[in-house]
Amino acid sequence: MRVVVPFDAADPKTRLEDALAADERADFARVMLGDVLAAVRAAGHDPTVLSTEPLDVDASVTVDERPLSAAVNDALTRDGATAVVMADLALATGDAIARLLAADGEVVLAPGRGGGTNALVSRHPEFRVDYHGISCRDHRRIAREVGADLEEIDSFRLATDVDEPSDLVELLLHGEGEAASWLRERGFALVAGEGRVRVRRE
Repeated sequence: MRVVVPFDAADPKTRLEDALAADERADFARVMLGDVLAAVRAAGHDPTVLSTEPLDVDASVTVDERPLSAAVNDALTRDGATAVVMADLALATGDAIARLLAADGEVVLAPGRGGGTNALVSRHPEFRVDYHGISCRDHRRIAREVGADLEEIDSFRLATDVDEPSDLVELLLHGEGEAASWLRERGFALVAGEGRVRVRRE
């Protein structure tokens, strides 16, 4: 199965600007990408990075400057099953990816918190993505419209994408890869109070 990892190399992780400077966001995004590629390899597959710009990483890279949905849909038009795994799933493990890829549906969705679609598998020739708005709901609808057998994966590790400062809590609590280490090395730590656990930079 082909596994595609989309990556925005131009201006990644803008919603983390309250926690990280622009150069740090770029570095952090690359580290998370590395963790996702390692998880895909641990699941027994060779990933292809679908990048908006040329990229020096230890993986095959396809450059596509178009918006995310158009670039992914082009990848889905090729023969054979295709998986799409987002580059900011820093909690992903080989086991979590393997479970996604082993699911039987013609379309398999791994919903993200907040209504996104963090990973998917398409084995149906007519299925296409639309990542705008509430994409998980839209992808269910699209799968029904093309008559695809749909399966959803309930996975904490695949549901947790790192987009906003509050997401750093989950990464520091549960992360096993380089991204969690990257944060700790730069002074990020958990703070326990009477409410939710927070992150602070020392």
